[in-house]
Parts: sequence; structure tokens; C-alpha cells
Amino acid sequence: CIPANQERFANGKLVTVQFHPSAQVVMTAGHDRSVSLFQVRNFSLNPKIQSIYLESFPIYKARFSVDGEQVIATGTHHSMFFVYDMMAGSIIPIPKVRGVEEKFLRNFELSPDGSFMLLIGTSGYLHLLSMKTKELISSMKVNGRCTASAFTPDSSKIYSYSKEGEVFIWDVRSRKCLHKFEDEGSLEGKCIAVSKNNQYVACGSSSGVVNLYTTDVCLKENRPKPVKAIMNLVTSATCVTFNPTTEILAVASRDTDEAVKLV
Repeated sequence: CIPANQERFANGKLVTVQFHPSAQVVMTAGHDRSVSLFQVRNFSLNPKIQSIYLESFPIYKARFSVDGEQVIATGTHHSMFFVYDMMAGSIIPIPKVRGVEEKFLRNFELSPDGSFMLLIGTSGYLHLLSMKTKELISSMKVNGRCTASAFTPDSSKIYSYSKEGEVFIWDVRSRKCLHKFEDEGSLEGKCIAVSKNNQYVACGSSSGVVNLYTTDVCLKENRPKPVKAIMNLVTSATCVTFNPTTEILAVASRDTDEAVKLV
């Protein structure tokens, strides 16, 4: 296949590439302060639908909302974020979320049911926002510093991975910590994913090891044994993701070229 963004290559580093949840569209976003949408065709040219430019706002992360009607984008050095309403064609700045005292808002996750946005703050804080109003519902706190989080497929729980290698499991409704466990051999937590059928949890650490656990042991044991330790990466594991049928796990490191493994 030809490059997805053949019609408009980015001038800076790309940080996001994501397929639209329902349309044949792919989004790219990056440090050149732009979000671009392309129509995906099989082997012919992928025409550019549009690009939006966010002035003095290098993008850290961008995601389609679950209904596919919005794009949420956070910046590399900003406490605000942007919502692009694709139906109205308008860019809505969210300057300050009341109750969220963060210098930078970078990393976030959207719940699979489309109800929540989770902002991963500093000093271990996690801020749960309403996706509808973008207002704060509640804040939670892990011991140490939170580096990554993932919702379960039914959006009822959140797995939060700390820099110290601990995983905290939160109940979304009560915002209480249900359980926590230590990721075996983790020196520094980097990324986490829950499979779509809720059977597995994958934890990637700075050593490059990705531990695969079954969710039932994660909820019961304080030091669960991984069903498999994936040691194919030699640099820090910065991305783990399951395919929709939970048959393949992709593990990757951004620290070196071509460090992508499919397990």
C-alpha cells in the first residue's frame, strides 16, 4: 500500500496515526501543529479530506471520540486541549478544566463506551472527565507517578500503571481502588493494555520486557505470575496493543527504528 498520508506528509514528527471507528478514514497528527484526515482507498491515492492547524500547539496525542464525531488533541507543553467537532467543522479550545491543577495535560485515554475521558496528570493524579461536558467528575491518585492507564472493554474499571512498576485497578463508578499488584521484574512502568475480550492485561516496562497476565489473577493476587514474558524488545517498551479478536499482541519501542513485534 502507498503511504496513508501521501497527499500531505507532516513537516515534523508524527505522534498519532489512528483509523476512524466507522468510516474509511485515517487521521495523522504531530509536532507540526496539524491534524490531517485522509480517505483510505485500497491501492489508489488516499485523498486528503482536510487538515486543521492549531497555532503554537505541537500535538502530543490526538484521538477520535468513540462515536467518531470529535477529535481530542493535547499539546506537548500546554494545560489546555482542543476538541475538533467534525460535524460542525469547528475547533473548540478547552482552556482550563475546573478542579484540575496541572501545568501540562498530555496523556489521556477515552473510555470504550464513550462516557469518560481520563487525564493522566503528574504526581500520580488521574482526572476523570465527562466526555459530554469535558468537566471534572473526580480525581484519583496512585502511589508514585502514573505513566499509563487503560479502561476495561466494558468501561467499568481502569488499570493504572505507575513508574514504580505497580498496577492499580480502579472502579470507575465509585472511583475506589479495588486492588493493586506488582508487575513482575518491572523497573519502570511504561505502557499497559487490556484485551478487547477482557481476558488479558499486558504491561510493558523500560527494560523492554512485556508481561502478559490473565485478568482474573490481576484482580486477586498481589504478585501475579505472567502467563508469558515477551523479551523480544531490547529497548524500552513504549506501546502495547491487542488486535480486536485478542489473537495478536503488538509490542513496540519508539527508541529504535523498526522495533515492532507481533506476538
